[in-house]
Amino acid sequence: MTTADGSQRAQGWTAAVRQRLGLGRLLPLGGPADGAWISERAAASVLRRAVGGPGPVLLDLRIAVADAEAAPAPQVPPPPSALPPGPLRIEATMAATAHQPLPAAAATLRAALLTAAAQRLGLVVTELDLQVTELLDTMPEEAEPPPAPEVRPAQPENAAGRAAAGVTGVATLTRVLGTPVHAGADHVRVELAAEGGHRALDVARAVRVAVTRAVDGHPSVAVLVTAVTEGAGAQAPPAG
Repeated sequence: MTTADGSQRAQGWTAAVRQRLGLGRLLPLGGPADGAWISERAAASVLRRAVGGPGPVLLDLRIAVADAEAAPAPQVPPPPSALPPGPLRIEATMAATAHQPLPAAAATLRAALLTAAAQRLGLVVTELDLQVTELLDTMPEEAEPPPAPEVRPAQPENAAGRAAAGVTGVATLTRVLGTPVHAGADHVRVELAAEGGHRALDVARAVRVAVTRAVDGHPSVAVLVTAVTEGAGAQAPPAG
């Protein structure tokens, strides 16, 4: 087996594990120089909570790179099988009633999704395909917003982990895809949950700066946000 074959098999295995864990795709946050990614599950949870009030109902939601072939190469090594940095496309379906013209209902939901994607997460969304697939006889009662994904807290165990955990907006380190801090010869990857009161991209940028300063040799740093909490965040388990 060649090295390329082994790498492809490892990538496929990682993608399969990620799907089983329910993370979905690993979406780029910001641009090629930001070195940040977020799980599709975490991003979708934030978007659904942002549009969960009265009005049109968001049904299916899918987020992908708008044009993978035209996406620039990342300037920081990405997590395994992560999507390349570049503009994103949201595909969604919605239910509405006759109480509001369908174009107006769609425009309201579209604006809410784009605003939440930019201001709460830092996703660069350039395309949004929204289709009305269901008509309701009556306006549905306002439902409770969906809960944030369950967080698997992890205790920081080294300088990189402690630096990341101390950044404002970090709820906790997590260990969904492995250890919370994956360190190589000249690169570090940090996995974490961000607090909902902070934009995920801003948190990831601050973590990259803190970890680069804390680790000898100042390696490149990538950040993977696996969850966005609703409140102040999950508490890491006690040491030991």
